[in-house]
Amino acid sequence: MPELRQVHLAAHFPGVNNTTVWSDPRSESQIDFASFAHLARTAERGKFDFFFLAEGLRLRELKGQIYDLDVMGRPESLTVLSALAAVTERLGLAATVNSTFNEPYELARRLATLDHLSDGRAAWNVVTSWDAFTGENFRRGGYLPESQRYGRAKEMLATARELWDSWREEDLVADPESGTFAPPGTGEFAHHSDQFDIAGRFGTPRGPQGHPVIIQAGDSDEGREFAASDADVIFSRHGKLDEARAFYRDVKSRLAGYGRRPDDLKIFPAVTYVLGDTEEAAAEHAARIRRAQVGPQTAISYVEGFWGRDLSAYDPDGPLPDIEPDLGEGVSRGRAQFRGDRGSVVRKWREIAAERGLSIRELVIEVTGRQTFIGTARSVADQISEFVQAGAADGFIFVPHLTPRGLDDLVDKVVPLLQEKGVYRDDYPGSTLRENLGLAAPREAARAEREAS
Repeated sequence: MPELRQVHLAAHFPGVNNTTVWSDPRSESQIDFASFAHLARTAERGKFDFFFLAEGLRLRELKGQIYDLDVMGRPESLTVLSALAAVTERLGLAATVNSTFNEPYELARRLATLDHLSDGRAAWNVVTSWDAFTGENFRRGGYLPESQRYGRAKEMLATARELWDSWREEDLVADPESGTFAPPGTGEFAHHSDQFDIAGRFGTPRGPQGHPVIIQAGDSDEGREFAASDADVIFSRHGKLDEARAFYRDVKSRLAGYGRRPDDLKIFPAVTYVLGDTEEAAAEHAARIRRAQVGPQTAISYVEGFWGRDLSAYDPDGPLPDIEPDLGEGVSRGRAQFRGDRGSVVRKWREIAAERGLSIRELVIEVTGRQTFIGTARSVADQISEFVQAGAADGFIFVPHLTPRGLDDLVDKVVPLLQEKGVYRDDYPGSTLRENLGLAAPREAARAEREAS
């Protein structure tokens, strides 16, 4: 009998988008540190690999006004994670940090600092920005063509690794009189390219992991290549088994081209869960959650993004607008889902709505649905295990619909059943995030190349 594949779990603290069910009396603050601490401690109690924070760099707009269905005032991610390092012990701490609007020296230093503060639990989700709207918040607003964003991201990551590798473990020398010091040559770096022209000495020693764990979330062909060449973890949006298995096979097949093994990259689909005492009760509860997540205002605003028009006069419980979309600049700014061929999306939606007799709100619920695991605690545990055993994922990043108590039932009711099945650990195997994910020490090609020259 083949050995059962082990499941990995991670937690996401929801930020933008209509994930949180605000009407639930258990819903609490999205910005108080107590909320971050509760969710992180719950994830650690469940032996999750890491806790993940997304981040937006500009408040999104709809029809020229702040999109007020978003979370506002979210604290900066690396600062929050640094505070969480003091109230957790083994849980990995992952932050989304933008490669388009940051500089290598400053970012590498902040990430190395988090790795030190957490004793080796830092992770960086490398993302890019595509729009001049976000760029307006920065000195070089909108300067980078979208076609170059992954090129800059790869170079940002390579440069950060050069900075981390400019320190060796033996570079910290213990001196009985003056204390620990760094000998001459430590931290020296030089990187000259179209994107970065920097040289100096990196001031922060290598963290316990060498490099923070690198996470990537792109689903395009270019994004998949970036993950295969450089990432340790990739987030997937494919929560359906067949789609997830195809994505898993595709990305894993690319690793050999970069001299990597299949286990060098872990694939985590973003998923949700809903529990009930029976399958029927769980399904009914899941339907109520989706209607709460997609209220009337949310449904209309979502459709407006694709129509590029003010549709506030339309009934969310009525049919789709009969007018044609305005395919010009549009009415939404800062939301990536409203890019691309909006006309074809509208045509497809009309076909779905006509075939199934769906209203605006019902259609939005249908096309934005991400509920993945629904059922009793035991059936959800079975579904999670079957997904991994089928070669569709290495683990999952759970996105709860409640903050901060949305993972309580998963940890208390489902995790023990996964442990009972023999597919989930009883304790952390190591102290660093790399160890707990089963990842090898970071490659140090940049340093080796410099030493050979």
